[in-house]
Amino acid sequence: MDHPNDPTTDHDERARERRQLLALLAPLLTLAPRDVLAQDAAGVQPRAYRVALENEKLRVLEFQSRPGLGVCGEGMHSHPPHLTVVLTPAKVRVKQPDGKVFEAENKAGDVFWSEAETHEVENITGRNMRALIIELKNKA
Repeated sequence: MDHPNDPTTDHDERARERRQLLALLAPLLTLAPRDVLAQDAAGVQPRAYRVALENEKLRVLEFQSRPGLGVCGEGMHSHPPHLTVVLTPAKVRVKQPDGKVFEAENKAGDVFWSEAETHEVENITGRNMRALIIELKNKA
């Protein structure tokens, strides 16, 4: 039985979450992403992004956004194909290059794939939000 004050419980839970994420990512490593001229999110917003893992096959970015700010980049920006793992509840307003605007809502634990895209996304959750963005690297 887990005890709330047992420090090993947190460690075991994080290890389990890492194993689940790696199991989820394994099939994606065989996909070859399209060549896309996208901004380097971690370079453009170093205070919002942390490179959690990077190797020759993928890059995992941990993203944090405050209310009213851009969610995954500032202003209109682009991403290569990527997998998003939502870590906290999120409500966002998305503006597409053609001017179309819509709102989307996700709960913690939601996982979704996005092809290469260009958009502007604003955090309208009313609180800080976090997500992991997993980008596949181009094969040489």
